[in-house]
Amino acid sequence: MPVLRNEIGEVLRDARLTQGRTLRDISSGARVSLGYLSEVERGQKEASSELLASICEALDMPMSSILREVSDRFAAAESLESVPVMPSIPDTVPELLSSMRTR
Repeated sequence: MPVLRNEIGEVLRDARLTQGRTLRDISSGARVSLGYLSEVERGQKEASSELLASICEALDMPMSSILREVSDRFAAAESLESVPVMPSIPDTVPELLSSMRTR
C-alpha cells in the first residue's frame, strides 16, 4: 500500500516539473523554505493542509486536482493488490482428484 505523504510529494513534484518550474520558484510563492518543500516532495515530511493549500496556490493548481491524482494512485494500487498473483492450487491429492471428477 502506498504511503500518503510519498504520493502527495510525487504528485506535487510531477506538477512542478510539468510546469518547468524550480523548487525555488514554488518555495518562494508558497512562502515555505526550499529545504522543507524538497522534503515534502520526497515524502520525508507530511504537509499540513495549510501548507498544501499554499503549495497548490504557488503551482496555480486547485488542491482538488492534486488530491484527485493522489486518490487515483491509491485506487490503482488497491486494485493491483486485490488481483491474485497465482491461482489456488489444491494442497492435497483428494482435493485434486475431486476437482478432476467434476469436470
